[in-house]
Amino acid sequence: MIYAEILAGGKGTRMGNINMPKQFITIDGTPIIIHTIEKFILNDRFEKILIVSPKEWINYTKDIIKKHIGENNRLVVVEGGSDRNESIMSGIHYIEKEFGINDDDVIVTHDSVRPFLTHRIIEENIDEVLKHGAVDTAIEAVDTILQSEDGEIIDNIPIRDTMFQGQTPQSFHINTLVNHYNALSDDEKTILTDACKICALKGEKVKIVKGELFNIKITTPYDLKVAKAILQERISK
Repeated sequence: MIYAEILAGGKGTRMGNINMPKQFITIDGTPIIIHTIEKFILNDRFEKILIVSPKEWINYTKDIIKKHIGENNRLVVVEGGSDRNESIMSGIHYIEKEFGINDDDVIVTHDSVRPFLTHRIIEENIDEVLKHGAVDTAIEAVDTILQSEDGEIIDNIPIRDTMFQGQTPQSFHINTLVNHYNALSDDEKTILTDACKICALKGEKVKIVKGELFNIKITTPYDLKVAKAILQERISK
């Protein structure tokens, strides 16, 4: 089976003075998360599309889905965990409970606040994860990357040609991800920044799918302005 999991657990602290998580902010009258969900609905390869939400926002998430999308038996809203990776695992626990997990089952995970992903990116994630244990979406680094332990003095300047900027989706054979996550120590779990690092820490090769510059993550007021401009440009074409 092929599953999608849209991660909507963020609280939007970097967005400034807002009264709701950033995924519910509207662009052109539609919540960001709805723009994102619609991209996955268009792909009929997904058995189920899970939307992982903070417990206190589950009913609100269901309400806006009903309002903007309507009834869709592939969409399921589930409660998230304490952090990103625990939220991914919450979705996997739901799959295991409802359907069981087979060795060839895969999951495509995506940030709810990246609404501009393309059909190509989704398709390539599915195709590649069916062949590999783990897949990440990334673009080549445009700027030089500086490494600094204290944030004040440069410790290293890696060769830019070998640097990439990670995006999402990130896709996995479900059992591969679960087995690697369960094998992590508590210390290893504290340094995780995304799910692909779970696999990298355990020596799993992670295949790269080419992302897009416009596949932005909306986390700040500036990002929101850029997102509105991108959408307006698409509407005007």
